Amino acid sequence: MLRIVIPDDAPPVMAPSHAYRKLLEQSCVDYYDSLPGSEEVLLERIAGAEIVINIRSSTSFSESVFRRAPNLRLLSLWGTGTDNVDLSAAARYGVAVTNTPGVSAFSVAEHALALMLAVARRIPCVDAQVRQGRWPRGQAALMHGKTLGVVGLGAIGRQFARLGAGIGLQVKAWTMHPNPGFGFELVSLDDLLRQSDVVSLHLRLSAETRGFIGAREIGKMKHSAILINTARGPIVDQEALLDALTAGRIAGAGLDVFDTEPLPPDHPITRLENVVLTPHSAGITPEVLEAGLQLSIDNVWNFVGGHPTHLVVGEDRTR
Repeated sequence: MLRIVIPDDAPPVMAPSHAYRKLLEQSCVDYYDSLPGSEEVLLERIAGAEIVINIRSSTSFSESVFRRAPNLRLLSLWGTGTDNVDLSAAARYGVAVTNTPGVSAFSVAEHALALMLAVARRIPCVDAQVRQGRWPRGQAALMHGKTLGVVGLGAIGRQFARLGAGIGLQVKAWTMHPNPGFGFELVSLDDLLRQSDVVSLHLRLSAETRGFIGAREIGKMKHSAILINTARGPIVDQEALLDALTAGRIAGAGLDVFDTEPLPPDHPITRLENVVLTPHSAGITPEVLEAGLQLSIDNVWNFVGGHPTHLVVGEDRTR
């Protein structure tokens, strides 16, 4: 019988889902509701497995994992990001890799919009003051008519750009793969940084994008600008961002992602009033969870049936 392993459902999202109940009706699954914590434990859990459904991006599939898991045929990722997987090694060892693109686009875009407005309107800070019996006035920034710079025009970036335009922002964009059909004004990255009142990041984490926004890039932004990051923490140089926020070189930031997750409670960024923080939850709503988990399972059966879908690595035999 086909051996399927879910090695890292912690905290559990797969187990409570309708998609998982359907999976159990079709196959036996070795399921773990804790993080492996080490490569050795991960290898113990997936030993002999032909299919692995990966839940958490903190679980790394390195060259060593692929080399030492000779039976592995498919790694099905829940989510879009592949930064926890050595894709070149997967290809060398003949392991197909799939993901669930586009499922969370609306949710992440809405969350980015919420972060932008929360920072601009200083909602967490004002809320706290009202609860203390104070009545703060005139601390909000109007977004209508301002310039929104969208960095990356994948499914999420395009949706966020539409939402921004919908509330009256003037949208400018930069993307690694320009396409006039996107319908937004494309500019150079430096021009986007200089001209934008809000800069929102929508890039995948890769060797090319790690540290993509550093001191140089932040230095080009307006002092009144807001930075939004719902992509991956390491895309931004965290020290450079912290320095800029502390010194007032930019007005604020809305962050859903961080270098270290969970964010340590004593992290200096938690003490800044011009920052709104959320726990890497932009794409987590009941609807999105169910759709994404179901797609990760559909990718398994489509692969087994010889018609792979959403391949990141592997041969699409339907072409």
